[in-house]
Parts: sequence; structure tokens; C-alpha cells
Amino acid sequence: MAPVNVSDPPSLAALPLQVQALTRHAFAPFGEVLEKAAGSHETINYGYTLKFADLARIDVGAESGRTAVHIYHSLPVTLPLRIEFLERHPLGSQAFMPLQQKPFLVVVAPASAAPKASDVQAFFSNGQQGVNIQKGVWHHYQITFGEPADYLVIDRAGPGGNCEEFKLAQALVIERVPDSWG
Repeated sequence: MAPVNVSDPPSLAALPLQVQALTRHAFAPFGEVLEKAAGSHETINYGYTLKFADLARIDVGAESGRTAVHIYHSLPVTLPLRIEFLERHPLGSQAFMPLQQKPFLVVVAPASAAPKASDVQAFFSNGQQGVNIQKGVWHHYQITFGEPADYLVIDRAGPGGNCEEFKLAQALVIERVPDSWG
């Protein structure tokens, strides 16, 4: 990862970061919510399958990029959680879909040269929702609670620097998350 800003900021108390429900409308400035309810469906495979199609615009073609599919195995975090670093992928979008349908957090900030703590937002996925984060949008890695969890990840592979990291001037802290949001 290429650090964008790793200088130590002045010692400031961490600001609280409130967590909100992950909805298509609230998350739209950062990308798309991946969920069955987000798209129309059709019946295929002789009536045995419902196909929910075209849920996200995977954008990976910059600088001869190609689509890559991964599984990430993520260890759980504990609360309170300090958010000090964000990363972005300037050449491609990045989609995360939980494989065990366990809730997780998505922390994002708008695409900009230098994100500010006041621009950071946190969303709670109910475990049946994933996200496709637009290229250039700042984000924290997926935040898992309770037990390790696996995520299907679709992003860009290929030439060019596609991961930048940024240290926030003021840390944020998530002290609690909802038990569930349906």
C-alpha cells in the first residue's frame, strides 16, 4: 500500500462515529448496496432459481485492469474501535459480500484528496447486504464482529498503483453497534 499521509497528527481525542443502517439511498454517494431487494428478479433454471441481476457496476478497466474475484477471511474486532486509517482504490471499484450472512460495518468517506474525520460515515450491514464501493472512495477494511467471517470480494487486478492509505488528522471511535437492523 502506498501511504498518502502518514505523518503523526497532533494528539486529539477521538471523535465518536455514529453507525447508521445500510440503505441504498444513504450509501448512494459511495457506491451500491448489494442485496436481493435492490434489483428485479427473474425465474431461471426451470423455476428452481431466482436471478437478481445487475446489482452493481463493477469498474476495473482503468490502466488495463481486469476483474479479480477473492475470498477474504476476516478476524473480528472488539469495541470500542478506533478508526485512524482509510484506504482507497483509484483505479477500480471494490465489492464485498458476506458469505455467512453475518452483519458487518462499512466505513466510508467521499472521494477527495484528503478525507476529513467529519466526512466519514459508518453503515451497518444486516449480513444479507454487501457493498460495491466506487473507485476513489475512501474506506476502512470490512469490520467483522463476534467470529471470523468470509467475504466474496470483486475488485481490480493489473498494472498501476490501486491502493492508497491515508491517516486521518483526528481518529474516530465506534463505541457500539446495533444488535441488528433488518
